[in-house]
Amino acid sequence: MIQVKKLASVKSIRITGILYLLVIICAGFSQGYVRGTLIIPDDALATADNIIQNKGLFQLGLTTDLIAFLIDAIIAVMLYQIFKPFNKTLAMVSSALRLIAHPAIGSLNLLNHYMALKVLETDNLSNSFSITQVQDMSAYFMEAHHYGYLIAGAFFGVHCLLLAILIYRSNVFPKVFGGLLLGATAGYLLETFGNFNVPGYEGYTALIVGVAAALGELGLTLYILIKGTTVSYKNLKKLPL
Repeated sequence: MIQVKKLASVKSIRITGILYLLVIICAGFSQGYVRGTLIIPDDALATADNIIQNKGLFQLGLTTDLIAFLIDAIIAVMLYQIFKPFNKTLAMVSSALRLIAHPAIGSLNLLNHYMALKVLETDNLSNSFSITQVQDMSAYFMEAHHYGYLIAGAFFGVHCLLLAILIYRSNVFPKVFGGLLLGATAGYLLETFGNFNVPGYEGYTALIVGVAAALGELGLTLYILIKGTTVSYKNLKKLPL
């Protein structure tokens, strides 16, 4: 029998949901609004102008991303505590992959985001490069950031797969969210490996991962905030040792 004292409290589960919502808001703002608005694919000049003219917004995008990654590190630990009683090894591997995805790879990848602005502001580069070359350099940094995001997405996709399995094996959340997270897994992995190996369909893969992640991650987050956990899990906590 699972020891009651080892089960996560409903309060800690709800806190995880609140933190997850903050991550979704911050990451959605930086990736969906800031970079989605300022970065013009295949147009280095327009992108450079947007970055310089909206420097504060561009910097805010980096800040909100970093906040999201810091919170994600906390979420990884809390998810481990929630699912550890049901399968300690699987919970540990799942949380480790989440830590690698965004707190590690994603955070380091923000250097590319920062350097895209830095090269445009560095006056002495004009002594060695033309304005067009500097703009191209900035665009390459943003392209590197995009591919760094994709690499992180591969780790996060496998994390979603293991999280889906944990949901199926436990009674913490309804099993339907396990199925939805499998869809998110497919979306993340399709975007990563598809964009690297079959370029030209980035718009379609971005749409797929956007819808799949919204259904899986946002759906689970809203359930946690509204319901907390399943009734059977709450009843399990009342069982005697």
